[in-house]
Amino acid sequence: MSLFLPPYAAEPPFAHGQAPRTGVLYCNLGTPDTPTTPDVRRFLAEFLSDPRVVEIPRLIWLVLLYGVVLRVRPAQSAAKYASIWSAEGSPLKVWTERQTRALQAWLTQRKHQVLVRYAMRYGSSSIPSQLDALKAEGATRVLIVPAYPQYSATTTASLWDAVYKWAATVRSIPELRFINHYHDDPHYIAALASRVSHHWLAHGRPDVLVMSFHGVPERTLHLGDPYHCECFKTARLLAEQLGLNASEFKVTFQSRLGRAKWLEPYTEPTLIEMGKAGVKRVDVVCPAFTSDCLETLEEINQEAREAFLHAGGQSFHYIPCLNDDEAWIAALGEITQQHLMGWPTQSLPDPQALAASKAAAHALGAEV
Repeated sequence: MSLFLPPYAAEPPFAHGQAPRTGVLYCNLGTPDTPTTPDVRRFLAEFLSDPRVVEIPRLIWLVLLYGVVLRVRPAQSAAKYASIWSAEGSPLKVWTERQTRALQAWLTQRKHQVLVRYAMRYGSSSIPSQLDALKAEGATRVLIVPAYPQYSATTTASLWDAVYKWAATVRSIPELRFINHYHDDPHYIAALASRVSHHWLAHGRPDVLVMSFHGVPERTLHLGDPYHCECFKTARLLAEQLGLNASEFKVTFQSRLGRAKWLEPYTEPTLIEMGKAGVKRVDVVCPAFTSDCLETLEEINQEAREAFLHAGGQSFHYIPCLNDDEAWIAALGEITQQHLMGWPTQSLPDPQALAASKAAAHALGAEV
């Protein structure tokens, strides 16, 4: 590429009279392509080299990442991925694809003429590739919908980074909108409550409901990240919806990385303490995850389960994520629909007017 030309990507072919479209890009974190050490290493290298994810001095971290972490962790993580991999592939990818198809159907039923696609922040189906695809399909407006209900710089802001980085390489940038969070949206809370209530209807109620959120370093709270507060608000609203008092639920944080202090209390040590204290049955739900994945299926339903039962607990129930539950798809649809307001998604330009525009362009000798 010439040093004197800006690095803008080629624009897709344009046809006069082409109706502008609206795109919805549903974004999740990502997953390795296969549960093998090489694929997991590639995935972790991209994920853990994101400065939003690991916020320590860059040079120090990259030395540790490539000198230590990526030599040891990929094989360990690959074994964990293999334990939850399905015949269809990665559970996170499977559920994200199903949610995307269901969201498309929900919006179409309500006469929204939009293109719904999904993207992953890391790994295959990248955000840049999917934004390129939407542009190629004629999208001139794109709504970015995170799969993360609670805002965190480690997740939500990283999505925005990827979008902004892509936009810096594009000549004709679509009109963009972002959803930052929906941690307290009534439809999301109702979907969570429905998920828990249906589990209890089938299996009875626990002594304690543990709400386990993904952890982040504690220092991010002191630096102004709202994630901690949004998790507790989600938990409070969910408890109110379920009619729980303070002794009937517990908020914890999982998935620590490294030796720094993370948000407390930690999930597995808390479950061990509960087992030793004589708590007979716990149910665990993970409100920060909208799709079941490694952190829920392996870390919670395997490792945390074993820890609680080994500590003296008698019964452990994992309540699956929202996945493609009907109440969640309706909630996701309502949230998306709200943020589409003002865009002409329920009406396309008059075909006759478009045909006239195209004819006029032909008459002037414009390329079509």
